Amino acid sequence: MITVKYFASLREQIGREQDRIDAQGVATVREAWIQATGEADLPPHLLMAVNLEYADPTAPVRDGDEVAFFPPVTGG
Repeated sequence: MITVKYFASLREQIGREQDRIDAQGVATVREAWIQATGEADLPPHLLMAVNLEYADPTAPVRDGDEVAFFPPVTGG
């Protein structure tokens, strides 16, 4: 299983904090997004991480990984 977590406004848009998806057939961060949300496209400027390390949509994922999606952080 892969744990998919959503943070900040993305959590509100999706309506939940996390999903657990079957790792079978999921090889990349992008595929984890599609499997968890049913959305083919990643929102623009979305940040993502695998096991607490920033990643891009093509980063590999494996069974037991945690994938996180969150909007860019702003402030000043």
